[in-house]
Amino acid sequence: MKLKVFVMDGCPNCPEAKRIAKEVAEELGLSYVEVDIGKPDGQIEGLMLQIASTPSIALEDEVLVRGRVLPKEELMREVLRRLERRNDD
Repeated sequence: MKLKVFVMDGCPNCPEAKRIAKEVAEELGLSYVEVDIGKPDGQIEGLMLQIASTPSIALEDEVLVRGRVLPKEELMREVLRRLERRNDD
């Protein structure tokens, strides 16, 4: 599964969001992907998930947070909750 961080040049909170998301992905054995919504491919992916602000984080195609940085513990809880829900389906 992929933990995606949507970023853009000039985003002041993106470096912190990337660091936290990368740590969470590594600890949970997930793939980590950065999506630049300032580039054509990233714009398309961002539009598909209705992401208009950065940083935003998604687990596969499920948006966890839009336009803000979650503390690591909170992001970890959100990811685990979504993973458990997917396993229950």
